[in-house]
Parts: sequence; structure tokens; C-alpha cells
Amino acid sequence: MNIGVDAAALGMANAVTSSSQDVNAGYWNPAGLVNLEDKQVALMHASYFANIASYDYAAFATPIDQYSAWGISAIRFGVDDILNTTELIDDQGNIDYNRISKFSTADYGFTVSYARRLQVPGWQYGINAKVIRRIIGKFANSWGFGIDAGIQFERNNWKYGIMVRDITTTYNIWNIDEEEYEKIKNAIDGQNQELPESSEITMPKAQLGVSKKFEFHYDYTLLAAVNLNMEFTKTNDLIATDFVSIAPAIGFEGGYTDLVFLRAGLGNFQNITQIDDSKKLSFQPNIGLGFKYKGIEIDYALTDLGNQSAALYSNIFSLKVDLGIFR
Repeated sequence: MNIGVDAAALGMANAVTSSSQDVNAGYWNPAGLVNLEDKQVALMHASYFANIASYDYAAFATPIDQYSAWGISAIRFGVDDILNTTELIDDQGNIDYNRISKFSTADYGFTVSYARRLQVPGWQYGINAKVIRRIIGKFANSWGFGIDAGIQFERNNWKYGIMVRDITTTYNIWNIDEEEYEKIKNAIDGQNQELPESSEITMPKAQLGVSKKFEFHYDYTLLAAVNLNMEFTKTNDLIATDFVSIAPAIGFEGGYTDLVFLRAGLGNFQNITQIDDSKKLSFQPNIGLGFKYKGIEIDYALTDLGNQSAALYSNIFSLKVDLGIFR
């Protein structure tokens, strides 16, 4: 639930907390859903780790009236066809490759969003209720529930946004198949001696964003956006204290006649400790490209450009359709 959705947003390094105003706002900041003029759907697919993992997303949103809107979305991140070798060797010590099976591990996120305009001009808010489902083959599975809340407001053509994820703290409760666990309990001395914890906690995170769109000669636009991504613990982020850690993200989108878009962004600023204990600043550059025609938008993003291993680059494609074009 922290990776992000929509190739357009990922190409801008996720710096869209204040500017997201379409069906994908259900993920980035549900307050933006009130800007929908008609029903929209969105789809996305991405491959990670040299195509080992698949990341898929689908969403739908629609206005209720001129003051409110709602949406739903589903996310899956999974690795399929993992070899299960826990029964490769039988009780007599014989190796039998026919005893190898396959399983999948996947995380699912299902979200229902609601947004509404406030009576104060330029202000709007949104809320997400989300269900988290995690499955590790037949070995373990969990259910979780969480709530997000966001606000957007606009003044003098500047847009501002606040998004708090897991505002109530999200809890996942695990159910572990103890019979399957017993098969690996003593496979390696000193490991897997006790059942893992049955509860998993996701602490709140917050994003603050500001953006502005500039127009040049009517045909050209430039959207500039900045995000401050905050975790309430000490991490390797650029700014890190015992109370909060902050990682900035910067994104740009250049547009021509609302038809062609070029995007770039810098994010994930981290202080990396070297072997000699010195600190090195690292960051992740992203780029993207988009085309929009008569309510259909196709976007592409290439992320993780800063990694020296080409196998870890992520190619992301997404589609957004305004269903009003079919009337």
C-alpha cells in the first residue's frame, strides 16, 4: 500500500498529494475525488525484480453530486509459482523431486473512498476505509483494516494537500497453519523454533504537498509539485529525528495542449551509511510519458533509475478512461 499507483504519479516521484484530482485520488488523497466531472476507471500493471513480482491495480470513481464523490479500488502485489521444497526429502532421507509443489504469496488492498466539498470555498476532504488481505500459500494468511484521511485546498492558484495514512493504525491478524509450520520448525538449527507473532501493526504516515500549474501561450503547461513524506519514527530519511523522519519528493509534468505529457521526479532521499561509517545521500529519479485523447489517457513511467542493476528498474503502464466518452 506504500508503493503508489498510476504511472503518471510515479513518474513524478509520487509528489501528487495536492494535485491528484481524478480516479487515482482515491489512493493519493481521496479529497481530490470531488473534482471528477464523470465516471472514471483506471488500470495499472508493473513488474518488479526482473519480472519476479507483479503489481496490479484497478479503480473506479464517480461523482455523487456537485459536492461529493465516491470510489473503490483494488491492489495486488504478488509473487507466483514459488517452489515449495519443504517436502523434497522424505522421512528416510530420500530426495524425490515429485514432492516439489508451487505456491503464491500476495498482498491485497481493497479501498472504499468518499470525498466531499466543505462550505468554505476551495476546501475539500476525503476518507478511505481499506481492507488488507495477505496470503503466503497455504502456510499463513491475514486480515487487516485501516482508515486514511485527506484534505485539499486551493488559494491563489496554489494547491495544498494533507494525507494521513493508517490514521487509526492498521492491524493485520495472522492465521498460521501450525501443521505446515511443524514441517520446517527444526529444519535449521536456531531458526523457526517458535511461531511468528500473530499480529502486525502499520503505524500512521503523513504526506504534505503543494503544487502549482503554470500556463505558457495557452498550449503549454508546467505542473510543479513538492511532497514531504513523514514517518513518525527515526529512519534513514533526509531529515530524521526521534519523533519524525521526513523524505522530500519533487515532481514536474510538462504538457502540450492537454494531449502529450512529459514527467520527471526525484524522491526517496536517504542517508546511506557506508562501510567506513560515512554518510552518502541517495535518491531515486523517475521519468514518465503520457498521451491523452478524448478522455482516454495512457501513461508510462520508468522508476528506480538510480539503481545500478538494470534488473531492478520498474516499467509501469497505466490506463485511465473517462466513461463519459461512451455516451
